[in-house]
Formats: sequence, C-alpha cells, structure tokens
Amino acid sequence: MSAVDYGREALDFIESLEAYRRVPDAMDALEAAFGRFGFETIIVTGLPNPDQQFAQMVLAKRWPAEWFKLYTENNYDRVDPVVRMCRQSINPFEWSEAPYDVELEPGATEVMNRAGDFRMSRGFIVPIHGLTGYEAAVSLGGVHLDLNPRSKPALHLMAMYGFDRIRRLLAPVAGRSTHLTPREREVINWAAQGKSAWEIGEILHITQRTAEEHLATAARKLGAVNRTHAVAIAIRSKIINP
Repeated sequence: MSAVDYGREALDFIESLEAYRRVPDAMDALEAAFGRFGFETIIVTGLPNPDQQFAQMVLAKRWPAEWFKLYTENNYDRVDPVVRMCRQSINPFEWSEAPYDVELEPGATEVMNRAGDFRMSRGFIVPIHGLTGYEAAVSLGGVHLDLNPRSKPALHLMAMYGFDRIRRLLAPVAGRSTHLTPREREVINWAAQGKSAWEIGEILHITQRTAEEHLATAARKLGAVNRTHAVAIAIRSKIINP
C-alpha cells in the first residue's frame, strides 16, 4: 500500500467502528483490518498489578487457545519484556525493540521463543496509559508483517480507536442496574482473586451451585458475557477493589 492508502485504510476502519454493537463483531473488524498488515493475533488488555492475574485484565483477544493457556499458567506477563517496556513507553514499538538479557533473564527468553511457536515471532504493541494510572495495550502478532515508517502511524491510530470501541462496548449500559447484593460483591471479589466457584463456596460456606448462581446473577446485572468480563467491569466500575 502507498502512504495515501495507509491513511485511507486507517480512516475507513475508524469510521466503521461505531456500527458495531457487540464485542465479537468489533473484534472481527479488528482482525480483518489488522490482517491486511499481516497480523494474525490480537489481544486488547489491561496490564495487571502484582496482585492481579493477567487473564482477568483481558478485554478481548484473538490468540491461539493453547498459547493463552500457556501464557497465563506460566505467568509469562511477569517476565515478558514487551509488557515491561509497555509500562515504560507511551509510544508504540515492535516486540523486537523490547530489551532483555538472554543470559540473565531466562524467563524473558522463554516467553519470546515460545511465542514464535504460535506464529507470533514478530509483533507490534500500542501502549495505552489512562489519566488515573490505568495501563493497557493492544498487541498484534504474526510472522510476515507490513511494518514500516508509514504503516506504523496508521496502526497506532487504528489500535487506539479499536481499544476505545472495545472498552465502551464492555462498559455497563446506562440505566442498567449494577446494584449488587453484599453476597454478590463477595463472590465477584473472590472471583477477581482467581477463586473457582467451588473454592468460593468453601470460603463462604455455601454450595458450589449457590456460588455459581450468585456469579451468574452478578454478571447479568453488570451486563457481562462471562465471569472474567464481570470481574473486569466490577473493577473498572469500582464496585470491587482489584
């Protein structure tokens, strides 16, 4: 694509975003748009604090399921040099620009090498820093990428608008009741700490089924599509503290 085409690509994508009312549809649009630059994977996520789990911060993703499982089970976000640099930079960068010591940081070496096993040998990440200290990112991966001084500004713009659209689609709908009972707040709070419905039941001395019902009711009140989504909304809405 020429320089003019990059700009048109970005503007056409941005103009189309408001038409999407569901996160899956918006993610389909992101996947198609970024796919034209060679990207095969996308993740839209907040960056966790030390006491938070990475999986709870993910807003939307198009990652291989096995890679997401491996990444979360091994807590790769704690050693990922791309995540570390994302916290320190306000400017987008290629994954290869994130520094780490191959000999002194075996965890960083492992996560970068393993990503390549899932066709994520190269990537581009757009850091997002909120005024309240909120840290997030849109990270794109693939193998054969169209990354050059003209394409990167377009990708930056597309990622920023894409993130904002996903964020707004996940926000509680105005007028929807988000009043949770004390018990519902409790189960959501324990879910935010990574506890299963069975574990929550044991902690609160209720049955697993009752814990699941409370989680389902809380998710419905929050307008969430699943438990992880409910936790994310509850944290962002300050219903619970992360």
